[in-house]
Amino acid sequence: MDIKWDIQGLLIYVTMAAYLAALVIVLIKRTPGAGRGLFAFAFVAALAAYITRWVISSHLPMQNLFEVFLLMGVLIWPVSLLTERMQRSQSWVMPAGDALIGALVMFPPGFVFSAAPRHLPPALQHFLFGPHVATYMIAYVLMARAAIPAVAALAGRYSGQRLIDAERQSYGMAAAGFPLLSLGLLLGSVWGKLAWGDWWAWDPKELWSLVCWLVYMFYFHWRIVHPKQYFRTRLWLVLAGIACIVITLLWVNLSRLFPGLHSYAT
Repeated sequence: MDIKWDIQGLLIYVTMAAYLAALVIVLIKRTPGAGRGLFAFAFVAALAAYITRWVISSHLPMQNLFEVFLLMGVLIWPVSLLTERMQRSQSWVMPAGDALIGALVMFPPGFVFSAAPRHLPPALQHFLFGPHVATYMIAYVLMARAAIPAVAALAGRYSGQRLIDAERQSYGMAAAGFPLLSLGLLLGSVWGKLAWGDWWAWDPKELWSLVCWLVYMFYFHWRIVHPKQYFRTRLWLVLAGIACIVITLLWVNLSRLFPGLHSYAT
């Protein structure tokens, strides 16, 4: 376990504590507005940690998994704030899920990955570095939020209108994240051509990014083909998508069996 004792680490742990406190409050009160102040405070602490990292690293902090998870910890609150206005849900499930996601994504930078600054490789010293990574991270947060009602519905064995409403809510998040997932794939292809001389290098991370895209594409296709049935199958497809994202983000980067061009993300 890699505990950080500097100001950067302190801000990470404060962020985790705020997200966990928000989760407890939401679970106790079971109202969508519970814990709003703690959510906002967690965002401020996460943003301060990210800015601190930027100063320490002297480059845009999106290079490795420590920085990527830190970025997702910053994105949780603004993404949640924007999307809840779109869906206008009165359920406490999404805020609870947001708080849980926030705590989970802050755990790796807090206790797992090294915070040692690293030199930015030449391939990352490109104007597409920031847009490519940021687009994917926003998409991943949206897809994680799409999984919240899916987990609630399947674990709670929802039925009838309640199941339909949960699937619609899950679909709304996935529909918002899919264009960004597509854009991230496109930007990565263009960047690959400029940096490595080829649009597609059959890199393990490239392949799993494509798998993620295809799973969600199949989900949307399944939804169109079966508009009034198989609601649970739809939710399972959403969970399959987020599972592929976790594999893309973690296993592909950390596995030594399948090294690739994205090995600098470890």
